[in-house]
Amino acid sequence: MRVVVFGTGGREHALVKALSASMTVSEVHAVPGSDGISKLALCHNVDPTDFASLGSLMDRISFDLAIIGPEAYLDKGLADFLRDRSIPVVGPNQVGARLESSKLFAKQFMVENGVPTARFFEVSSVEETVEKARNFSAPYVLKVDGLAAGKGVFICKTFEELQSKADLIFNQKAFGGAGKTALLEEHQTGFELSCLVLTNGEQFEVLPLMQDHKRLLEGDEGPNTGGMGVVGPLPESATLIESLKESVIGPTVKGLARSGMDFKGVVFIGLMMTENGPSVLEYNVRFGDPEAQALLPLYAGDWGEVFLSLAKGSVKPMSWKPLSSACVVLAAPGYPDQPEKGLRIEGELDFESPSSYFLHAGTRYADKMWQTNGGRVLNSIGLGSTLEEALQRAYAQAEKIKFQGMQMRRDLGQGLLKK
Repeated sequence: MRVVVFGTGGREHALVKALSASMTVSEVHAVPGSDGISKLALCHNVDPTDFASLGSLMDRISFDLAIIGPEAYLDKGLADFLRDRSIPVVGPNQVGARLESSKLFAKQFMVENGVPTARFFEVSSVEETVEKARNFSAPYVLKVDGLAAGKGVFICKTFEELQSKADLIFNQKAFGGAGKTALLEEHQTGFELSCLVLTNGEQFEVLPLMQDHKRLLEGDEGPNTGGMGVVGPLPESATLIESLKESVIGPTVKGLARSGMDFKGVVFIGLMMTENGPSVLEYNVRFGDPEAQALLPLYAGDWGEVFLSLAKGSVKPMSWKPLSSACVVLAAPGYPDQPEKGLRIEGELDFESPSSYFLHAGTRYADKMWQTNGGRVLNSIGLGSTLEEALQRAYAQAEKIKFQGMQMRRDLGQGLLKK
């Protein structure tokens, strides 16, 4: 089977690595891929949203399966384009992608299908934000409606900070069209978890629950990012999953079926576990990044078989290794706002063992050296029989490289270890 993975980052490198180990996969390709990914896959420097150029590539190479990583490609209708060419795809159609590309659409979907979520208002100006904020108490949650690469969510500790972020969105237009409208949401307390579900729009399989760390700095301080690291599975995942099937996952999948979406792919449910039960923060319509990097090596079977079945409309039962995993993100200085590129990466970048390795998230090879080429540069992966062991291995792996101004959270999973 010849498989193509769309994307350039650490998530796509993890997908390529998992598929390279599949007994059912003969060739792995990536579009456009990266220098790091090219070690395991044939990369094609084609823009996945340039359908004319992509069509020419498809005319030359016949693919048996396509897996789409980034949400932006799904939002542009890449899955629809590929299915029109009779290629099985892991990823929803353009309508299904709206669950992620519009937070307002997602909120309306939750309300219509009885999925628990926080109270909210739609706002489109600083003045409206200020007016509606009087319904809540600090801290205030303000979310850009459209796609913002994980950087369009602001948790504002004061009324003045809320006004400043509203000004950034509506007057300074920092997010362009994605910030034409926004959600003002009631803040909830509890602990966050990531619940990823493989579904054909009717049946589903729940993957082990993971915990992401969104804030840049230790102690959950600093700006929101695309994710600074992931640990899991959560303790007592099986019991918690059964509860979530009834309250969150079941209603979500039934809503997909009612909506008529062509949804053969991943629903990522971002959850806040409050004292009153689970509350959905957001939907993503693809593997999380960095959740995928920590989840994929835990599966005890063949990912090629799972993905092909899913793309053809069948959800396979899955079993998991009795292991824990950790993904530590190594980020460039200036991330998330203005990450520095072109910095030399030194050390044992190629070091790999069965229980620890690097995935390339934002690197390039130029001038005979590895360089930073994005905000999140590398993912350091650790596997172990316990969460503590997985974290120790991930952090030990991270120490094998260095670059100027490297940012890394050293407190991943500490809340779980204390429980």
